Amino acid sequence: MINVKLVKAVLLFALVWVMSAQADTQVNVVGLFSGKALVTINGGAPQTLSVGQTKNGVKLVSADSQQATLMIEGKTKVLGMGQGVSAGGGAESTQNQPLNLYADSAGHFFGNLTVNGASLKYVVDTGATAVAFNSADAKRANIDYLKGEKSVASTANGQVVAYRVKINTLRIGSIVLNNVDAAVIEGGFPEVVLLGMTALNRLEMKRDNTVMTLTKKY
Repeated sequence: MINVKLVKAVLLFALVWVMSAQADTQVNVVGLFSGKALVTINGGAPQTLSVGQTKNGVKLVSADSQQATLMIEGKTKVLGMGQGVSAGGGAESTQNQPLNLYADSAGHFFGNLTVNGASLKYVVDTGATAVAFNSADAKRANIDYLKGEKSVASTANGQVVAYRVKINTLRIGSIVLNNVDAAVIEGGFPEVVLLGMTALNRLEMKRDNTVMTLTKKY
């Protein structure tokens, strides 16, 4: 005689096992060093991985101050500072996932963004009306800013020449923003890209102590 309860229990266990096997692993890079990376796995607390070390199915293959190569559930992924990926047995999703940033000792939130294939360091700046680049970073990202609208901007160092431009695609972690208004300032200011309100207005920002979560609104 077939034990119906036993069969149901086995089927339920099998269903749970399959769902677990297909669940994706979410990894975010929140710190990069030579031979080490600080990552969060499935929304957990940041933890340090050394090259060759594996935690929760995530192995660090290599790392430097610019990027980390990770083996996630058998898939190789290369991530920069502030970038994240979801990979595993289910369908892979790498675009527009919420991004967690962690404050430094001064309370600033830094990360890396990508424009035209160039990776540039940024700081979240709610006081900046627009995303702002210095001219060297703009050239590195192949932004032809001299074709932009020329204007004069006031900074802590006085008035400077600036150009209004539009960024076709700006990637922050896995978040992709298109047609972003920005400013390019001649010279070395700002030292890093200012992630200003022309980008932040399109993101939902939530802060919990030293953690800021950015989620794309549109």
